[in-house]
Amino acid sequence: MAADIMLIVAVTSVIQSLFGAGILLFGTPLLLLFGYEFVDVLIVLLPISLTINLLQIFQHHAHIDFAFYRKILLLTLPPIAVFLFLVTHMRINIGLIIGPFLLLLALKEFSTAIARIIDRMMQYETAYFVIMGVVHGLSSLGGSLLTAIVHHKNYEKDVARVTVAASYGTFAVVQLLTLWLFSGRQIDVPVYDNLIYLTVGALIFVLSDEVFYAQINREKYRHIFSVFLALFGLVLVLKSLG
Repeated sequence: MAADIMLIVAVTSVIQSLFGAGILLFGTPLLLLFGYEFVDVLIVLLPISLTINLLQIFQHHAHIDFAFYRKILLLTLPPIAVFLFLVTHMRINIGLIIGPFLLLLALKEFSTAIARIIDRMMQYETAYFVIMGVVHGLSSLGGSLLTAIVHHKNYEKDVARVTVAASYGTFAVVQLLTLWLFSGRQIDVPVYDNLIYLTVGALIFVLSDEVFYAQINREKYRHIFSVFLALFGLVLVLKSLG
């Protein structure tokens, strides 16, 4: 069991407990910086991410926006599988594209001009959902685009989190199946260690949900969500330039 993995799992589990995404968003680039292989990183993080998402779905399944979720199933999942298969043989840096977009989206809360720009961009939802799948298959960063569009739709906080959780959890299932089918020989992660990380992530969700999430009202949740998007956008830009 690695201390650096445990620390990253603990911190990112708090983020995912609040927003429905975060373990792959932050955990993937951080563990790659520590020198872990891409496939091993996914094998560690995906089960934890999926477990927390399932707990969130169980809690608020009645609030899922199924019209949104159907678009995820039809438009986003196929590119995830295809491009995850491809990425096991190459690396593509898309942080400089996604990072500024997330910063722009976060700023729409404070600028009507930026809000109008984002509104026009979000009109092309079909293309957006497909691009989300391509990005997630290549880098596991599609959750950033997922949280961005959910934030843009101004859902109530329970609807926002569980809709992200249902979509993100389905991403994880497709990724795990793709890795198992096509990259099984590349996996080098002890099962016992994975179970420990998963248990820690689930316990942190239970605590975070009670201590943090339940105490946040809708308006405060939107502001925190904006900060989350801006922070991740900045991290992506800095990582790409570094």
